[in-house]
Amino acid sequence: MTTMSARERMLGRLRAAVPANGAALASTGAELDQQIRNHYQPVPANTSELVAQMEAALRSSRAEVLCASAQDWPQLLAGKIAAFGARRLLLYVIRSVGAALAAALPDEVRGVPYMMPIEHWKSELFTTIDAGFTVAQAGIAATGTLVLVPDAGTPRTVSLVPPLHIALVYASTLYADMHAAMRGEDWSAGMPSNLVLASGPSKTSDIQQTLAYGAHGPRWMWVVIVLDGAAQGEQHV
Repeated sequence: MTTMSARERMLGRLRAAVPANGAALASTGAELDQQIRNHYQPVPANTSELVAQMEAALRSSRAEVLCASAQDWPQLLAGKIAAFGARRLLLYVIRSVGAALAAALPDEVRGVPYMMPIEHWKSELFTTIDAGFTVAQAGIAATGTLVLVPDAGTPRTVSLVPPLHIALVYASTLYADMHAAMRGEDWSAGMPSNLVLASGPSKTSDIQQTLAYGAHGPRWMWVVIVLDGAAQGEQHV
């Protein structure tokens, strides 16, 4: 007797629930995957269109967006950080992107590396860090979503604890939708164990539907879209 997998049991229940006039469901996992691929036919979109969609979706979620070239973004972002009044910025200086931003920071802004377990500096982290800087693995233009893959140098804490989360994403890593991102990043071959999808600053609402920001995470989010590849030279401000 063959034991059915969880997926086969789920498909069986779905097939049993389909109305008589409904479309036939796939009988195998391979057929189901093909149906999904057929449903999500890729929509042609050049990089500039994806940047515009990403920016619009982020702004609708109350995130600020800065579009800049690979050469200009460190200086532009450093000036914005100083003007905001942030004085201690959590960032991973060992990476080239973090080093570029650290080198552009004015004297009054200090780059702080995440070098210790949280229990050794929890009080300092929660009371003195003004902003955290991360680099997104990819972006989903349709929803303005950043795909973050935390690691030892940039754990989830960097984008969660500071009141301001600053994220950088390259235009060449933007995808039209979630399905395109999953296929483009080849998650089926080895999805990261700690994958974070962030769309705008932290927000929540009470029973009266009063929206509040910053209750469970950063109050503000800035996203730097680096216009590399085909989007270089076109800015959507």
